[in-house]
Amino acid sequence: MSREPRKPALQLLSILVLAGVSMALWAAWLGWDQHRDVHPDGSTTGPYEAWQVIGLVLTLLAPVCWAAFRNYVAAAVLGTSAGLTIAAYYDWSDDSSGLFVVGVGLVMMGSLAGTTVVSAVITAATRDGRRAGV
Repeated sequence: MSREPRKPALQLLSILVLAGVSMALWAAWLGWDQHRDVHPDGSTTGPYEAWQVIGLVLTLLAPVCWAAFRNYVAAAVLGTSAGLTIAAYYDWSDDSSGLFVVGVGLVMMGSLAGTTVVSAVITAATRDGRRAGV
């Protein structure tokens, strides 16, 4: 019996798993911090600190690299981007100005670009390693 009919199902499952992992990591790193910091001059920053975003990106590298290494590039790119986009939309949708849509769009485009680059590098490296017999 051929294993090919299971490939699309595994691709879909891996997309859904990576989307879920991405949403869970968003919640773990960014979901709990909802207040802005007000400085003495009246300016505000936040709600996220740089270390939170860096932590999210670094922890997302593991599942993206794993999926790309296993040749589930669609899952690495689409699953991660979809999960982050959904999480950002859910987290920011209470903004009354409506400008949160711009931020969600930027999250989507940035995550698509970042995961595409990482996946391409991993795929190229593993293809070269397999050709060399490593």
